[in-house]
Amino acid sequence: MTTKALDRFFGCVLALGGVGHAVGSYNFYKDQPMSLLWALSGSLAVFLLAAINLLRAGRRGDQALAWISLCGCVAWIGFSACFGLLIGNVLDFRPVINVVVTGILAIFSLRSALRSVRPEA
Repeated sequence: MTTKALDRFFGCVLALGGVGHAVGSYNFYKDQPMSLLWALSGSLAVFLLAAINLLRAGRRGDQALAWISLCGCVAWIGFSACFGLLIGNVLDFRPVINVVVTGILAIFSLRSALRSVRPEA
């Protein structure tokens, strides 16, 4: 598997995590509309971060997009780690999988951001 395919794979995994978050949030908060709204905003954040990463994976020379992607990944890693602290178990599957997948995407983002751009001839 090429690094580009691996990059896209983890972007899709993050998007699927957003679907899981949305479904789980709906099932848990369906009788609490205010909490459901806030939970679904987290799902939207995951979808947007996944979309940015998938777009970055397809735009090799776009360093600005890569830096935006890296910043989003670092922020999501922070949110995921804080969630683990709030539930009292940083080793719970939910924060761990988010930190691992987003950490891998952060590495790909940093690699893209630091890659020198060759002028087109």
